[in-house]
Amino acid sequence: MVRLAAAGVYAYTAEDGSVSLSNVPADNRYRVLIPDQKDNAQASSPNAEQKVLSALAGKARYDRIVDDAARTYGLEGALLHAVISVESHYNPKAVSRKGASGLMQLMPATARRYGVADSFDPVQNIEGGARYLRDLLKMFNSDLSLALAAYNAGENAVVRSGNRIPPIRETRDYVPKVLGFYRKYQVDL
Repeated sequence: MVRLAAAGVYAYTAEDGSVSLSNVPADNRYRVLIPDQKDNAQASSPNAEQKVLSALAGKARYDRIVDDAARTYGLEGALLHAVISVESHYNPKAVSRKGASGLMQLMPATARRYGVADSFDPVQNIEGGARYLRDLLKMFNSDLSLALAAYNAGENAVVRSGNRIPPIRETRDYVPKVLGFYRKYQVDL
């Protein structure tokens, strides 16, 4: 049986785009990223545990593809898994309301740019997403928070914001979520 973490994780994104994570929120600007199990009755419900087991099964299913893409593009597998966890929850057929598709939720223009003919093909999707993420890291001088913000909102949104996380709520929520999964997978992988 999978045991969910007992301590909560809180995130705060400052105006300059820096992200702070804590298990003890310093003030009311912090928002819950991962709920404290004792404060979240749903965390112990069979449905929540089923979702965790399902996500772990999905992760295991794509480990080899992720590892190959990570090695090929000089990225950590933990980072690719983190993006997939937040983007699609390991659903290769996922489609967002904005038209992004597949495991790494590639927009059609991004898929074309990176030679992805079928965004629902896990190998093509992960390869395209890994190449895009590698290029974003180069573009933003290895600043992971900015690269993730650009992955979510587009590189032009980050540039227009003065190379800071854009003031888009979805993006400001997205970056700490991915970073939280990334840190978890760095320990677990």
